[in-house]
Amino acid sequence: MSVQLNHTIVPARDRDATADFLVDVLGLEPAPVYGPFRVVTLSNGVSLDVAQAGEVPALHYAFLVSEEEFDEIWGRIRERGLTYWADPYHRQPGRINRNDGGRGLYWSDPNGHNLEIITVPYGG
Repeated sequence: MSVQLNHTIVPARDRDATADFLVDVLGLEPAPVYGPFRVVTLSNGVSLDVAQAGEVPALHYAFLVSEEEFDEIWGRIRERGLTYWADPYHRQPGRINRNDGGRGLYWSDPNGHNLEIITVPYGG
């Protein structure tokens, strides 16, 4: 068996609001409750298990998307008036990047997690 990522925990100040935010902006299926988690499932079967947490460190989550999905997600980001950046340090607001021959952008979730969408994996 090859090693694959199955799930990761996403700490949140408000589990339900965070899960709903991810589902809404990324255009995913509703996130069911499983024990203490809201399970946001990605198309490759990996899940983001959103958990209530007192302390929430800012983490980074990157999503590889198609060109069409990029346009849809970017549109939802703009519709919601969310600030986005072309770079992970948030120095280029309102721009996207064209790194590695694709497109990418960063935005923050309600917990300060740095979210990223890219259309081409790093290194092309």
